[in-house]
Amino acid sequence: MPRRKKPSKASGQAAARRQAGAMAANAAGLTYASLNREISTRYESLSKRLRQIAEFALKHPNEIAIESIAVIATHAEVQPSALIRFAKAFGFDGFSDLQRIFQQRLRESRPSYTERISAMREEMTGRRDQGPQAILTRFAEANIAALQHLCEETKAADLERAVQILRKAETIHLVAQRRAFPLAAYLYYALSKIGRRAHLIDAIGGMDMEQRQLMSPRDALVAITYADYTPRVVETVAFAAQRKVPVIGITDQPLSPLTPQSDVVFYVEDAAVHDFRSLGASMCLAQALVVALGTTG
Repeated sequence: MPRRKKPSKASGQAAARRQAGAMAANAAGLTYASLNREISTRYESLSKRLRQIAEFALKHPNEIAIESIAVIATHAEVQPSALIRFAKAFGFDGFSDLQRIFQQRLRESRPSYTERISAMREEMTGRRDQGPQAILTRFAEANIAALQHLCEETKAADLERAVQILRKAETIHLVAQRRAFPLAAYLYYALSKIGRRAHLIDAIGGMDMEQRQLMSPRDALVAITYADYTPRVVETVAFAAQRKVPVIGITDQPLSPLTPQSDVVFYVEDAAVHDFRSLGASMCLAQALVVALGTTG
């Protein structure tokens, strides 16, 4: 029997060059949105250090765009060499090439929600009145900025797809816990008012597993959770995905555990004042989905 030839060193190097060329071509065509998706998709396969950079990049895109590699490395608590490895992992020749994607986003975007809130805080700092009226004003202004951001960032195609999923569902299951629970309770109330069958997975008495069993592929699940991501909600979404139940996720960032298992996912940045978070933008989204469903049948 003839002996199989081992791949030569030259052929191995050629294969590596072809792979590097393919990655570089892919990187050349990336936009910020597609890079965002690529980072989210590959997040679990990255090393611990590269996952740390991925989290920082998605949470602080403006800093990635405008700061030097040394400053970014300090704030992300990594070595500059790790940032270069991160860029190369996604097909870029160096960190500056990746940085240009973030810079393009900054040139094309309006002031971010975070920037608006920072400006509002600076304005409020000089005010003498710190009483209830001033606090109300701060919450109102923060919510206005959050609502504007919601309108700018939410895609029409995602809204259409979510309403389509809800329209086809025999039963719309709802799950949320802790801070997000009022949204699920409102959706249950509002969906019932427009004649849609709704089921609230509230885990009362610790019976969330029994409540999950009622889901079928003919239904839909609306799941809502924000950092630190309630395990019961994440587990319910995983159960639904396993049963082929369409999932609409409402969460706060692309690295949320809801992202990979949702058919449609909405990222909402609710207003916060002194670390007290509002639900104004999230409630607005929930109301829009219900009203759109009601008016389109």
